[in-house]
Amino acid sequence: MKKIFLFLIVIGAFTSCNKDDDNITINEQNFLIFGHFYGECFGEECVETYKLTDEKLYEDIIDDYSGQNLDFVELDNELFELVSDLADYFPTQLLDESDAVFGCPDCADGGGLFIQYSDNRVLKSWRIDQVQNNVPNYLHDFIDQVNARIVLINN
Repeated sequence: MKKIFLFLIVIGAFTSCNKDDDNITINEQNFLIFGHFYGECFGEECVETYKLTDEKLYEDIIDDYSGQNLDFVELDNELFELVSDLADYFPTQLLDESDAVFGCPDCADGGGLFIQYSDNRVLKSWRIDQVQNNVPNYLHDFIDQVNARIVLINN
């Protein structure tokens, strides 16, 4: 049942047509960090954080729930290819937000997303509730895309 659910998430994420028209720039200085965290969880998959540049994908090896301590190692190019378009789904409206927390990430054991974007070394961070009813509508597709990419990386 779990595999069917994960498959449906991945299929749904890739069939969505709501790409943001204003794309962010991804390169060595402008990168996207994305991941999920679950506090009431056991195992390595409870905290997964990745860094995406224009040419590489990295995985954090510390798995710090707070997202404050990150240490990245490069992953295989095949994994990069699976997630390289994630920046196309980043909602640029998020860059204008003054709030850094949306909803109540992991308050009800539903988990949260950790997102960071570096724009010419100016780093912005957000923690986003996985329960979509608790966050603005413009984040829904991006939440689905991040979750789908994490599933692809880990399968």
